[in-house]
Amino acid sequence: MRYTVLGSGTLLPDDRHHSPAHLVETASVRLLLDCGSGTLHGFDRHRVAWRGITHLAISHFHTDHVGDLAPLLFALRHGVRPGREAPLHLLGPPGTRGLVERLAGAHGDFVTDPGFPLEVVELPRAGRWEDPRGGFLLHTHPTPHTRESIAYRVEAGGETVGYTGDTGPSDELGAFFRGASLLVSECSLADPPELDTHLSPRSVARLAREASPDLLLLTHVYPPLRPHKVPGLVREAGWEGRVEVAMDGTVVEASGGNAVLAAR
Repeated sequence: MRYTVLGSGTLLPDDRHHSPAHLVETASVRLLLDCGSGTLHGFDRHRVAWRGITHLAISHFHTDHVGDLAPLLFALRHGVRPGREAPLHLLGPPGTRGLVERLAGAHGDFVTDPGFPLEVVELPRAGRWEDPRGGFLLHTHPTPHTRESIAYRVEAGGETVGYTGDTGPSDELGAFFRGASLLVSECSLADPPELDTHLSPRSVARLAREASPDLLLLTHVYPPLRPHKVPGLVREAGWEGRVEVAMDGTVVEASGGNAVLAAR
Protein backbone atom coordinates (compact mmCIF):
# COMPACT_ATOMS: atom_id res chain seq x y z
CA MET A 1 0.00 0.00 0.00
CA ARG A 2 1.32 3.44 -0.94
CA TYR A 3 0.15 6.56 0.89
CA THR A 4 0.78 10.00 -0.62
CA VAL A 5 0.01 13.27 1.14
CA LEU A 6 -1.26 15.73 -1.46
CA GLY A 7 -2.42 18.28 1.13
CA SER A 8 -0.98 18.39 4.64
CA GLY A 9 -2.32 21.76 5.77
CA THR A 10 -5.44 23.55 6.89
CA LEU A 11 -7.75 26.25 5.53
CA LEU A 12 -4.95 28.83 5.82
CA PRO A 13 -2.94 29.87 2.72
CA ASP A 14 0.34 27.95 2.71
CA ASP A 15 1.94 26.89 -0.57
CA ARG A 16 3.91 24.10 1.17
CA HIS A 17 0.90 22.75 3.07
CA HIS A 18 -2.30 22.78 1.01
CA SER A 19 -5.71 21.82 2.37
CA PRO A 20 -6.29 18.15 3.25
CA ALA A 21 -5.98 15.48 0.56
CA HIS A 22 -4.50 12.00 0.97
CA LEU A 23 -4.14 9.23 -1.61
CA VAL A 24 -4.14 5.50 -0.84
CA GLU A 25 -2.92 3.28 -3.70
CA THR A 26 -2.87 -0.47 -4.18
CA ALA A 27 -2.56 -2.53 -7.36
CA SER A 28 -6.21 -1.87 -8.27
CA VAL A 29 -7.31 1.11 -6.16
CA ARG A 30 -6.64 4.84 -6.11
CA LEU A 31 -8.60 6.09 -3.12
CA LEU A 32 -8.52 9.82 -2.38
CA LEU A 33 -9.31 10.78 1.22
CA ASP A 34 -10.69 14.34 1.22
CA CYS A 35 -10.26 16.83 -1.60
CA GLY A 36 -9.40 20.26 -0.21
CA SER A 37 -8.28 23.34 -2.11
CA GLY A 38 -5.06 22.69 -4.00
CA THR A 39 -5.70 18.99 -4.57
CA LEU A 40 -6.24 19.22 -8.31
CA HIS A 41 -2.94 20.94 -9.07
CA GLY A 42 -1.24 18.85 -6.39
CA PHE A 43 -1.81 15.79 -8.57
CA ASP A 44 0.54 17.22 -11.14
CA ARG A 45 2.95 18.68 -8.61
CA HIS A 46 3.45 15.24 -7.03
CA ARG A 47 3.19 13.21 -10.26
CA VAL A 48 -0.02 11.41 -9.37
CA ALA A 49 -2.06 9.79 -12.15
CA TRP A 50 -5.22 11.75 -11.31
CA ARG A 51 -7.20 10.47 -14.29
CA GLY A 52 -7.18 7.02 -12.69
CA ILE A 53 -8.76 7.97 -9.35
CA THR A 54 -11.21 5.15 -8.54
CA HIS A 55 -12.70 6.32 -5.23
CA LEU A 56 -13.06 9.56 -3.27
CA ALA A 57 -13.99 9.42 0.41
CA ILE A 58 -14.95 12.63 2.23
CA SER A 59 -14.56 12.91 5.99
CA HIS A 60 -16.87 15.91 6.46
CA PHE A 61 -18.18 18.95 4.62
CA HIS A 62 -15.94 21.80 5.73
CA THR A 63 -14.58 23.71 2.73
CA ASP A 64 -10.95 22.86 3.42
CA HIS A 65 -11.85 19.17 2.93
CA VAL A 66 -14.16 19.41 -0.11
CA GLY A 67 -13.05 22.61 -1.87
CA ASP A 68 -11.67 20.86 -4.99
CA LEU A 69 -14.49 18.31 -5.39
CA ALA A 70 -16.27 20.25 -8.15
CA PRO A 71 -12.98 21.19 -9.91
CA LEU A 72 -11.90 17.53 -9.87
CA LEU A 73 -15.16 16.42 -11.50
CA PHE A 74 -14.83 19.25 -14.05
CA ALA A 75 -11.31 18.11 -14.93
CA LEU A 76 -12.35 14.46 -15.20
CA ARG A 77 -15.14 15.45 -17.59
CA HIS A 78 -13.23 17.84 -19.84
CA GLY A 79 -9.58 16.91 -19.36
CA VAL A 80 -9.63 13.19 -20.19
CA ARG A 81 -9.25 12.05 -23.80
CA PRO A 82 -10.70 9.67 -24.76
CA GLY A 83 -13.47 10.31 -22.26
CA ARG A 84 -13.52 8.40 -18.99
CA GLU A 85 -15.82 5.39 -18.87
CA ALA A 86 -14.90 3.87 -15.51
CA PRO A 87 -17.15 4.80 -12.58
CA LEU A 88 -16.02 7.01 -9.72
CA HIS A 89 -17.24 6.00 -6.28
CA LEU A 90 -17.88 9.10 -4.16
CA LEU A 91 -18.16 8.04 -0.53
CA GLY A 92 -19.03 10.14 2.48
CA PRO A 93 -21.13 10.49 5.61
CA PRO A 94 -24.91 11.03 5.62
CA GLY A 95 -25.63 14.23 3.69
CA THR A 96 -23.12 13.58 0.89
CA ARG A 97 -25.83 13.38 -1.77
CA GLY A 98 -27.18 16.73 -0.62
CA LEU A 99 -23.69 18.23 -0.84
CA VAL A 100 -23.32 16.98 -4.41
CA GLU A 101 -26.70 18.39 -5.39
CA ARG A 102 -25.88 21.79 -3.90
CA LEU A 103 -22.56 21.86 -5.73
CA ALA A 104 -24.38 21.05 -8.97
CA GLY A 105 -26.75 23.95 -8.33
CA ALA A 106 -23.81 26.29 -7.87
CA HIS A 107 -21.41 25.00 -10.54
CA GLY A 108 -23.43 23.12 -13.13
CA ASP A 109 -24.81 19.73 -14.10
CA PHE A 110 -21.33 18.28 -14.68
CA VAL A 111 -21.14 17.67 -10.92
CA THR A 112 -23.93 15.09 -11.01
CA ASP A 113 -23.36 14.06 -14.64
CA PRO A 114 -19.61 14.23 -15.32
CA GLY A 115 -19.84 12.04 -18.42
CA PHE A 116 -19.13 8.75 -16.63
CA PRO A 117 -20.95 6.90 -13.83
CA LEU A 118 -20.74 8.80 -10.54
CA GLU A 119 -21.80 6.45 -7.77
CA VAL A 120 -22.56 8.44 -4.61
CA VAL A 121 -22.65 6.28 -1.49
CA GLU A 122 -23.66 7.65 1.91
CA LEU A 123 -21.86 5.65 4.58
CA PRO A 124 -23.08 5.09 8.13
CA ARG A 125 -21.04 7.10 10.60
CA ALA A 126 -20.20 3.82 12.34
CA GLY A 127 -19.98 0.93 9.93
CA ARG A 128 -18.15 -0.58 6.99
CA TRP A 129 -18.22 -0.55 3.21
CA GLU A 130 -16.61 -3.09 0.89
CA ASP A 131 -15.49 -2.15 -2.59
CA PRO A 132 -17.71 -4.14 -5.00
CA ARG A 133 -14.58 -5.13 -6.92
CA GLY A 134 -12.92 -6.40 -3.76
CA GLY A 135 -10.16 -3.82 -3.78
CA PHE A 136 -10.42 -2.73 -0.15
CA LEU A 137 -12.55 -2.55 2.97
CA LEU A 138 -13.44 0.80 4.50
CA HIS A 139 -14.50 1.20 8.14
CA THR A 140 -16.02 4.42 9.49
CA HIS A 141 -16.26 5.89 12.98
CA PRO A 142 -17.88 9.14 14.11
CA THR A 143 -15.58 11.91 15.30
CA PRO A 144 -16.37 14.81 17.67
CA HIS A 145 -15.90 17.58 15.12
CA THR A 146 -19.14 18.19 13.17
CA ARG A 147 -22.47 16.41 13.20
CA GLU A 148 -21.47 14.37 10.14
CA SER A 149 -17.69 13.96 10.53
CA ILE A 150 -16.12 10.52 10.32
CA ALA A 151 -12.71 8.86 10.55
CA TYR A 152 -11.62 6.14 8.13
CA ARG A 153 -9.83 2.83 8.51
CA VAL A 154 -8.68 1.45 5.15
CA GLU A 155 -7.81 -2.23 4.84
CA ALA A 156 -6.30 -3.57 1.61
CA GLY A 157 -3.81 -6.27 0.70
CA GLY A 158 -3.19 -7.16 4.32
CA GLU A 159 -2.30 -3.56 5.25
CA THR A 160 -4.23 -1.06 7.33
CA VAL A 161 -4.12 2.74 7.32
CA GLY A 162 -6.05 5.00 9.70
CA TYR A 163 -7.09 8.58 8.88
CA THR A 164 -8.63 10.72 11.60
CA GLY A 165 -9.94 13.50 9.35
CA ASP A 166 -10.79 16.32 11.75
CA THR A 167 -11.58 15.20 15.27
CA GLY A 168 -11.57 16.20 18.87
CA PRO A 169 -10.47 13.80 21.62
CA SER A 170 -12.39 10.52 21.62
CA ASP A 171 -12.30 7.54 23.99
CA GLU A 172 -13.14 5.18 21.11
CA LEU A 173 -10.83 6.12 18.24
CA GLY A 174 -7.78 4.39 19.72
CA ALA A 175 -9.46 1.00 19.54
CA PHE A 176 -10.85 1.82 16.09
CA PHE A 177 -7.34 2.42 14.71
CA ARG A 178 -5.59 -0.36 16.65
CA GLY A 179 -3.35 -2.48 14.46
CA ALA A 180 -2.85 0.12 11.72
CA SER A 181 0.62 0.22 10.21
CA LEU A 182 0.15 3.94 9.53
CA LEU A 183 -2.01 6.36 11.52
CA VAL A 184 -2.47 9.79 9.93
CA SER A 185 -3.69 12.12 12.65
CA GLU A 186 -4.59 15.77 12.75
CA CYS A 187 -2.81 17.89 15.37
CA SER A 188 -4.42 21.29 15.10
CA LEU A 189 -4.12 22.91 18.51
CA ALA A 190 -1.51 23.73 21.10
CA ASP A 191 -1.84 22.53 24.69
CA PRO A 192 -3.92 23.40 26.58
CA PRO A 193 -6.45 23.36 23.72
CA GLU A 194 -9.07 26.08 23.45
CA LEU A 195 -11.54 23.82 21.59
CA ASP A 196 -12.73 20.25 21.98
CA THR A 197 -13.23 19.71 18.23
CA HIS A 198 -9.55 19.26 17.33
CA LEU A 199 -6.54 17.41 18.74
CA SER A 200 -3.45 18.77 20.46
CA PRO A 201 -0.09 17.05 21.07
CA ARG A 202 -1.33 15.66 24.39
CA SER A 203 -4.51 14.14 22.94
CA VAL A 204 -2.64 12.87 19.86
CA ALA A 205 -0.14 11.12 22.13
CA ARG A 206 -2.98 9.48 24.02
CA LEU A 207 -4.62 8.36 20.77
CA ALA A 208 -1.35 6.92 19.50
CA ARG A 209 -0.67 5.02 22.73
CA GLU A 210 -4.09 3.38 22.43
CA ALA A 211 -3.83 2.66 18.69
CA SER A 212 -0.13 1.69 18.69
CA PRO A 213 0.61 2.24 14.97
CA ASP A 214 3.98 1.42 13.45
CA LEU A 215 4.18 5.05 12.25
CA LEU A 216 2.26 8.12 13.43
CA LEU A 217 2.05 10.82 10.74
CA LEU A 218 0.89 14.26 11.89
CA THR A 219 -1.03 16.70 9.71
CA HIS A 220 -3.46 19.66 9.77
CA VAL A 221 -1.31 21.84 12.05
CA TYR A 222 -2.52 25.36 12.85
CA PRO A 223 -0.50 28.27 14.23
CA PRO A 224 0.89 28.93 16.76
CA LEU A 225 2.13 25.35 16.37
CA ARG A 226 4.95 24.96 13.85
CA PRO A 227 4.79 21.69 11.88
CA HIS A 228 8.43 20.69 12.35
CA LYS A 229 8.12 21.16 16.12
CA VAL A 230 4.99 19.04 16.58
CA PRO A 231 6.60 15.54 16.60
CA GLY A 232 8.76 16.60 19.54
CA LEU A 233 5.73 17.91 21.41
CA VAL A 234 3.89 14.61 20.87
CA ARG A 235 6.92 12.70 22.18
CA GLU A 236 7.07 14.96 25.24
CA ALA A 237 3.37 14.24 25.81
CA GLY A 238 4.04 10.51 26.10
CA TRP A 239 4.19 8.84 22.67
CA GLU A 240 7.33 6.70 22.49
CA GLY A 241 6.82 5.26 19.00
CA ARG A 242 7.83 6.56 15.59
CA VAL A 243 6.35 9.93 14.65
CA GLU A 244 6.79 12.26 11.67
CA VAL A 245 5.05 15.39 10.43
CA ALA A 246 3.49 15.34 6.97
CA MET A 247 4.40 17.74 4.20
CA ASP A 248 2.82 17.98 0.78
CA GLY A 249 4.49 15.19 -1.16
CA THR A 250 5.22 12.93 1.81
CA VAL A 251 5.00 9.28 0.72
CA VAL A 252 4.72 6.26 3.01
CA GLU A 253 5.00 2.64 1.87
CA ALA A 254 3.18 0.08 4.04
CA SER A 255 4.12 -3.58 3.81
CA GLY A 256 4.10 -6.47 6.25
CA GLY A 257 2.63 -4.29 8.99
CA ASN A 258 5.50 -1.80 8.72
CA ALA A 259 5.25 1.78 7.44
CA VAL A 260 8.34 3.26 5.80
CA LEU A 261 8.75 6.94 4.97
CA ALA A 262 9.69 6.85 1.28
CA ALA A 263 9.76 10.54 0.34
CA ARG A 264 9.36 14.03 1.81
